[in-house]
Amino acid sequence: MESISVFDMLKIGIGPSSSHTLGPWRAAERWIKELKIANKFDDVETIIVDLYGSLSLTGKGHATDYAVMLGLSGKDPETIATEKIKQTITAIKNTKKILFNNEKEVLFYPEKALIFNKNFLPFHANGMTFTAILKNTKISATFYSIGGGFVVKKERKNAKANKAIFSNTLPYPIKTGNELLAFCKQLNTSISNVVLENEKSVRSIEKIDFELKRIWNTMLESMYTGCHTEGILPGGLHVKRRAYDIHKKLKGNLPYNTPQEWLETIRLTEVRFRQILKWVSCFALSVNEVNASLGRVVTAPTNGSAGVIPSVLMYYIVIENHKADFNHIKKFLLVAGEIGSIFKKGATISAAMGGCQAEIGVSSAMAAGALCELLGGTPEQVLIAAEIAMEHHLGLTCDPIGGLVQIPCIERNAMGAIKAINAAELALDTDHNTVKVPLDKVIATMWETAKDMHTKYKETSEGGLAVTVGLTDC
Repeated sequence: MESISVFDMLKIGIGPSSSHTLGPWRAAERWIKELKIANKFDDVETIIVDLYGSLSLTGKGHATDYAVMLGLSGKDPETIATEKIKQTITAIKNTKKILFNNEKEVLFYPEKALIFNKNFLPFHANGMTFTAILKNTKISATFYSIGGGFVVKKERKNAKANKAIFSNTLPYPIKTGNELLAFCKQLNTSISNVVLENEKSVRSIEKIDFELKRIWNTMLESMYTGCHTEGILPGGLHVKRRAYDIHKKLKGNLPYNTPQEWLETIRLTEVRFRQILKWVSCFALSVNEVNASLGRVVTAPTNGSAGVIPSVLMYYIVIENHKADFNHIKKFLLVAGEIGSIFKKGATISAAMGGCQAEIGVSSAMAAGALCELLGGTPEQVLIAAEIAMEHHLGLTCDPIGGLVQIPCIERNAMGAIKAINAAELALDTDHNTVKVPLDKVIATMWETAKDMHTKYKETSEGGLAVTVGLTDC
């Protein structure tokens, strides 16, 4: 079993998809490193990239082609100026050259070099092969984007090292919900404290706090940007941004200039009961509208489900506890990250493997559990909240219209956030001794459901709304 940090589950990246955008981007970076280690980088004359399965079927709608080119160009998804993305892509298309790793020009004809193969590779639905053409030979390497920005090779060369970290370094190695509860009982402490001790075993507390603040600030900025940007989302579906109008009706007239001031302004806004649902939906929609327009978001645990966790955390800060500070944010993110890692270890967070239950379902479970702890829930109730949230997402298919992370993806984040809040409240009123379905059982059920689900409902745009509605209806 591999070591999965909170910072593996919550990554900063560019939308619209962690598996189809961030994953291929990171795969390109890894391939470049391999070429350099083999002393072949300087000999590369041109490049060919084969995309397979779900990466091929929905890759253009998910900007996989953009991600590959940006990764090959040496751009960093955490720091690239998002307004310069199209400029870089246009330059590559016009010159038929790519500045490989921002170091040397190589020939690159996007219409020929990016090959979309509809067949699936046997190891995973999201396969890609990078081929470097040298003067007298060629070198290829195959990678798999397994969800949430995670990238692996079939032979998993790093798996042994990760297992050693899990077994020998972490004071409290956790694979299941039951193991997590056992550690909480042994230490008589909360889930967030157990997770924090594991994180402290591999990085300093200063580093942990710095990175968690960076993650929260990125979440806050994505909500702020989405709430203050109007217009039509790119991609051809002509989806109108809704967060802007909803936010405009809700916010009142208090002044602000930054995301942080905006947050304090919302805290001062008098919110009626009916408006709570609107605020939560607005926060969730705003993040995923940013995600859909190649903006910067936090995978939580994926880009397609990036709006659930920030919107539920924002709900706690502006509705439940006006005195909430970084310590509350820290606990929330630690719990959410650990719950997500348990799902990844026991099932999947890839829609191409498990449908949307693996994205929105998991994010809703992560948010529900995290909120439950902040609301005073016991470790048992935290896992009950996560279980309730997932139980009511079981079987959810991934059927994006036109392969774009817009319909039904954006609205699903709002629904996942509302379910998370409801699940947390139900858990707080539940005696854990009466629970019939523990978290580990629902994770096992999710994985069995994923395996039984027809391929056309797993991020291929060959079933569901993608077919019954389709591009022509939009």
